[in-house]
Order: sequence, then structure tokens, then C-alpha cells
Amino acid sequence: MTGDLPDGRFPAAPAFVEPVVDWHRLDVRMLVVRPLNEIIGLVPLFIGLIVLGKGETWRILVSIGVIVAIVLFGLLRWVTTRYRITVDQVEINSGLFVRKRLAVPRDRIRTVDLTAKLGHRLFGLSAIRVGTGQRDQPGEDGLTLDAVSSAEAERLRVLLLTQVARETGGASEPVGGVPGGVPGGVAEGVAEGVELSAWDTRWLRFAPLTLSGLVAVGALSGLTANFARELEVEVLGPLTDAAHWVVDQPIGLTVGLFAAAVLMIAGFGSVVVYVVQFWGYRLTREPDDTVRVRRGLVTTRSVSVAEQRLRGVEITEPLLLRAGRGAHAKTVTTGLGRKGESNLLLPPAPVAEAHRVTAEVLRQTPPPTVAALRRHPAAAFRRRMVRAVAPLLALAAGLAVFAPAWTWQVTLALVPFSALLGWDRYRSLGHVLTERYLVARQGSAVRETFALQRTGIIGWRVSRSFFQRRAGLVTISATTAAGDGAYHVVDVDEAEGLAMAEEAVPDLLRPFLER
Repeated sequence: MTGDLPDGRFPAAPAFVEPVVDWHRLDVRMLVVRPLNEIIGLVPLFIGLIVLGKGETWRILVSIGVIVAIVLFGLLRWVTTRYRITVDQVEINSGLFVRKRLAVPRDRIRTVDLTAKLGHRLFGLSAIRVGTGQRDQPGEDGLTLDAVSSAEAERLRVLLLTQVARETGGASEPVGGVPGGVPGGVAEGVAEGVELSAWDTRWLRFAPLTLSGLVAVGALSGLTANFARELEVEVLGPLTDAAHWVVDQPIGLTVGLFAAAVLMIAGFGSVVVYVVQFWGYRLTREPDDTVRVRRGLVTTRSVSVAEQRLRGVEITEPLLLRAGRGAHAKTVTTGLGRKGESNLLLPPAPVAEAHRVTAEVLRQTPPPTVAALRRHPAAAFRRRMVRAVAPLLALAAGLAVFAPAWTWQVTLALVPFSALLGWDRYRSLGHVLTERYLVARQGSAVRETFALQRTGIIGWRVSRSFFQRRAGLVTISATTAAGDGAYHVVDVDEAEGLAMAEEAVPDLLRPFLER
């Protein structure tokens, strides 16, 4: 049986990659793995139905029926699914009553994502997701093969991300020693890539600064409460009694206990979430000219992005993470938005590591993300201070008239903090044009710095609000086929912004400028 390596990593790329010539089935072991993965996710529900449900017969029958349905669905999927890879495209046929054929052009492939849940790992399997970046049709982004052996998944990863040259034109034909194919398939695979970054246990100190644990604990608490209410199980009684005891204590002790409990739970939960998501993280540059990220404790994941699809990077620093001198990094890739996990480059880690990783990935030293940025004009500072302070002053004035006196006093007390936030937002503003990249930064609660290849810019969008026009400012947006689709240089001087756009991509904006 082919399995993952002992540390959970996927096996290395094979030395030679044979093509997929004919139609193939998914691995027969998925008949066990798919139901197993589904059942693992439903374990809490089964426990609630059978154990906490007082052993009622209908609850047991429902549980058995769900299991049987999952097993039959897995069998149906295996029987009806076929796939193959041709010179032009990747094809998959599936469905019994409604036959579905999905064909993805090979030149549209942006990423190859290998995912192995716990059930997959127990049986040495992986699920392959081929990402094409077609975000306009939810649920139709690429295709998924669930599941094939881990060795086959690695072989297909190399095959899919390797450009296959056509020897002849014409219709799609199977790859591999046939008319229109490439004899011998795809070669040049090697065992290991070049490591650019790897898991460091010291990064765990950044986990509590992400607040992911607080979100996870809140979601788990809500789910538990809903299950308990639906199953008529009393699990909140002790918690309610404890809450009443805390409330009865002096206000100082109550606030202290509540803050300590929240910090402890959020910190512990954040560390758990961080370990589950990023354990075994490894960033490599593969010999097939892809950048590959591998990570995960229970569910392992390997995402490969072709370097020719990279158009830049983005470093994100949420306020708490920035206070701890941390950041995380993402790629800017054609066809892929920044939402989701396919573009993750570095988990929360030291900001110095984020800059170093971007330099390695972009093959650019020093990294463009550390370039000295040009300050934006004083008018941008005034805009941020007015937008930060004016709403609080207006709110305080309204409360002074229609609400108790202490409410407007509390609101006024928040003005210095709001002004500090406005000042920080201005301090974060900046942009610069390097030899190869447009670099810009903005934000305070979440500060974002992007470096976008000048050759990846396909257009410009210039926008001005009423107040920006009065202040002589504009927002210049570089449009691209990568990432978010547009990256903004906010509140820049009008003349300077237009000159920057003209210099970044000569002649693109010139027909629209007045001389």
C-alpha cells in the first residue's frame, strides 16, 4: 500500500512521469475512504443521536441509514467516474442518471492542489484539485479527482504543471506515443525541490495574535449549544451556574475573571488551530518551475503554483500580528483571487521571514516589499484624521442632546484613540515604482503591502470622490488578471499618481492624459 511519509509529507516527485493514455477509474480504495471521511465528520451527530438520545430506536435507524447512504454514494461515484489527460485538456466523466463531462484546457491550469484528509492518509490516497481560476461560476472552478493513490497524485501533479509541446495540431488526442501526442510523456522529474522556508516551532507565538482560536471556540460553542437544544440535552446548566457566580462578585473581579478566561481560551484555541492548519509547513521551488506549499496536521495539503503564473506577492499585517512584528504572505497569481487558501505563501510568522520568502519566490534581492515608499501628501493625512474623528464628534453631539450625560463623555474619551488610528492609517500609506514592480501599502487594522509586476498590469482605473477632487487627490488602481483583479494606490497626489502610472506601463495611459 502506498502511503504518506512518516512525517505526513507527500512522496517526492518520481524520476520519470508516464502519461495518462486511456480512461482511468479512481482508486478502488475510495470506496472505503470517502465514507470514512464523511462518517468522521458526522461522529458528533451520531454520538448525540445514539448516546445522548436515550437509545431511541428511530435515532439509531437514522444513524444507520445515513451511513448506508454515504457508502452507496461513494460506490456510485467510483463506478461512474473516469478521467484522462490529453494534449489539450484534462477530462473527467461522471454521473449515472445525469452524465457530466468536464474538460479543463491544460493552458488554463493555475494550481494543482493535493489534499489528504485523515481517511485518505490512512489508506495512502490523495484528492487532486486542478484550479483554473474561473471564479465567475461558483463550483465550476477546475476539477477534482477524489481519490487516487499518493504516488499517482504526485505523478499527475508533475504532468499537469509541465508544459507539453504539440508536435502536430488538431483535435485532442491522448498523450503518450500516439498521433498528436508527445512520445515518452513528461520527463525531467527529480526527487526534491529547493527548500525556501519550513516550519519553525517558534512561530507558535504568533498564533494568539490571529484571534483564530476565539472564532473557532465561538463557533464550537454555538454548535454545541444547538446540538444540545435539538437533542434536549442539558449541558449548559453548570456553565450557567458558574456565570451567575461570577456576576455576583465585585465588578473588578468579574471583569478580571472574564478577561482572563477569554484570553486563556482564545490563546489555547489559536495555538491548536495554528498547529492543525500549518504543521509541517514547507515551501519549495520544484524542478518543474512551480512553487509548492505543503502543510497540515490532520488534513495534509500540497498546493503547487506555476511560476509563470506569478504576478507578485502580498504581505498582510493585522493589527495584533503587526504589534508582535509578525505577518503572513500570499501570492498574486493569474486567475486566482486572494480569498481562499490556494494562494497562501507563508503562515503567520516574523515579518522579516515574510520579506525573505517573497525575495526567494520572486527571485528578487532585496525584496521589493522592503523598498522605501514615497509619502503621500498632507491632504491625505487630513482626510484620514477627519474620517477618524468627525464621526465620533457628531455621535457625541447627538448623545449630548438625546442620551444620558455619561454616554457622550465616553464617546469623547474615544476620540484620542480614533485620532491615533487615523494617524497610523496615514503613516501606512505609501507607494514606489521599482525597476520591475509597483509597490504600495495601506491600512491600519489590516495593513497590506503588495508588489505587483509591472508587466502584469493590463490597465489603469483612476477614481476621485467629491472630497478627493477638492483635496487634489486620486486613487490609482492597477488592473491585472491576477489576484484581486485590481490593486489600489490610495489618496495619491493627482499629478504624481498619473505620472507613476505612465512610467509603470508606458503608453498605456497616455491616450487619456491631457497635456
